[in-house]
Amino acid sequence: MTKNKHIDILLVEDEDFDVQRVKNTISYYDTSIKITDTVSNGLAALELIKENPDKYDVVILDYQISGGLMGEELIKKIKESDPFIQIIVITKMTINITDYEFANNLIKSGAFWYCTKYPGNIEDYIYQPTDFILSIFNAHEKKKLEKHKLKSDSRLKKNIDALLDSKKIIGESKQIIQLKEMIEKYAKSDVNVLINGPSGTGKELVAWNIHLKSNRKYENFVPINCGSIPGELIESELFGYERGSFTGAVTTGKSGLFEIANNGTIFLDEVAELPLSAQVKLLRVIQEGEIEKIGRTKKISVNVRIIAATNKNLVNEVNNKKFREDLYYRLNVVPIDIVPLRKRGNDILLLFDHFMQYFSNDLGMEEPELADDAKEILLNYKWPGNVRELRNVAQRLILNCNGMITAKDMSNPMILRNHMILTEETNFEELNFGQVLPLREIEKIFRVKYFKYVRSISSSDSSAAEKLGLAPSNFYRMCKELGIK
Repeated sequence: MTKNKHIDILLVEDEDFDVQRVKNTISYYDTSIKITDTVSNGLAALELIKENPDKYDVVILDYQISGGLMGEELIKKIKESDPFIQIIVITKMTINITDYEFANNLIKSGAFWYCTKYPGNIEDYIYQPTDFILSIFNAHEKKKLEKHKLKSDSRLKKNIDALLDSKKIIGESKQIIQLKEMIEKYAKSDVNVLINGPSGTGKELVAWNIHLKSNRKYENFVPINCGSIPGELIESELFGYERGSFTGAVTTGKSGLFEIANNGTIFLDEVAELPLSAQVKLLRVIQEGEIEKIGRTKKISVNVRIIAATNKNLVNEVNNKKFREDLYYRLNVVPIDIVPLRKRGNDILLLFDHFMQYFSNDLGMEEPELADDAKEILLNYKWPGNVRELRNVAQRLILNCNGMITAKDMSNPMILRNHMILTEETNFEELNFGQVLPLREIEKIFRVKYFKYVRSISSSDSSAAEKLGLAPSNFYRMCKELGIK
């Protein structure tokens, strides 16, 4: 059903004389403005508005209406029932247009405008009829703008929610629960955040979540990897340049990433790789809220939240004079530490399942099942590449396995880099062949290292015994003989 193009008015007035005066005043605009209903008390007006949602665009309301419910109280209840409806108050209480307290109370209650009914010598029209008519048109425009804004905000919110869902942090471990709590807490402020963690742990994902949960969520999120840009270009990338400012800048100038991120968030990944010259300028941006564009004498004001990340120990970098101490303290207002994947327990399986679902759907393939012995390997592998490596492993398995993923599939060196376990945990490759040893001794060294390796990828001694093809009692006895029990 198409809504009429005219403005629908609900007139709330208990004096017939004033009803007629309102009608006379708007009669010259009867093709644009229509008094749809007239009631004589506040309760009747409220009931009509509740029963007919979005029927009325503007309420013209006598301030001293009969029936008990009147004035600011009635205005508040009308706005509670329909927040988009606009209310114009007419009153004979005051002719003094400088009565600011009265006007302020009306506006606080939710009224759009108010006017005096008449000064005493006007009988046919509302006092100041031109202003009265203009206020009706303006009130109607305000209603349309508010409804349009609600729709736009609703669409934006849906987009933000969808983006948040695609960037959700998966895990139920204690460390991840604490991480999510920190994100919720720090997102409410604009303080700078420094995210510390090994490569592949999801530092950018954390930065995205902070941004999308903050008041800046409708503004730009601009990520930059400081280590991927040559040192001589980093300043022009971050702060921009003017045309002709250097050889090669012959076309139009370029906006820097801080300009693009204005009112939003900039994510400086691998911030430890910033050259010292860029660190000085970055410090000035944080302190002054201004950037100096190359080739421009006038500074540009920016309002940007900075989230930085590093996989290095910045304190060591400061001590080695590779990172400015004052910048470190400016960035490290709120530190967030992300633990390696190997310390997250069953989160490994949750993440693996998430990636398997994602890649299965993406490739239109049926998701394979995961055998228990394959789960053990996933849980006991040390994941030097962290979540990024786990994601790659899941993708390889989807492409190479059908139906069921077993320990044999997982042990394929093309799938999982098992040598990392050997090198890191058992040093199995480092048998002492530097001298000739009796066979019995070299066998013992081999057994010790191999038994330790099998135990490192097993959830229990019984599981390790099963992998070695031994009875649990024999496994226990042999471990004792080897001195590893």
